[in-house]
Amino acid sequence: MADRKPIESWLTDMDGVLIHEGVPIPGADAFIKRLRESGKPFLVLTNNSMYTPRDLHARLNRMGLEVPIENIWTSALATAKFLDDQRPGGSAYVIGEAGLTTALHDIGYILTDHDPDYVVLGETRTYSFEAMTKAVRLINAGARFICTNPDETGPSTEGPLPATGAVAALITKATGKQPYFAGKPNPLMMRTGLNAIGAHSETSAMIGDRMDTDVLAGIEAGMQTFLVLTGLTRPEQVENFPYRPSKIVDSIADLVDRI
Repeated sequence: MADRKPIESWLTDMDGVLIHEGVPIPGADAFIKRLRESGKPFLVLTNNSMYTPRDLHARLNRMGLEVPIENIWTSALATAKFLDDQRPGGSAYVIGEAGLTTALHDIGYILTDHDPDYVVLGETRTYSFEAMTKAVRLINAGARFICTNPDETGPSTEGPLPATGAVAALITKATGKQPYFAGKPNPLMMRTGLNAIGAHSETSAMIGDRMDTDVLAGIEAGMQTFLVLTGLTRPEQVENFPYRPSKIVDSIADLVDRI
């Protein structure tokens, strides 16, 4: 890390880094406040495609975390940006919530179940057998298969919930077609996010709580990476991976003075 350029912009995951099960992690408010005062470009990222940036802004605001809407980047936005680059003004059959449908509407996509260009799978709490069956038939008929993120489970107060990656596996089994995942660990999400704030990877850092998404995406995008231990990854699990973060810290509080 001594050979790296000074960090001029920051990307941070949300769940497990800034908040945990709806409660701010100690130090998160100080970190965001210091970022805003510094004037440095920053983004709060999430692989969860359920909510719009406006929704997440309100949610974080209620917890005392002042994150402007334009500083929130979701896998739904990354997916929409990818589709807009690939096939502008296209059409999609969508399984997901407002965060995803709004992002696609905003780029001018038509949401339809009649001969769509894409089947786009995102996060929802109401996956239905009917919707999955329709997705399978549309993919078999030629629609391309896109997913917002590969996470197989999501957190809840009652325990893990099936998430996009798990449902994608079901559809893949039924169709034989592998999806393209736009969210982390795809470095596409990081690069489009960096472009959105005018930042460069060589002077940027990624903070996350997961080795397999946050840290991997940061490394592949060419950024410095910080693993916090307030989320899913335990210190002993780091050795299970063939790559390492630039630094491991206990929590986001340990990074306030680096800004």
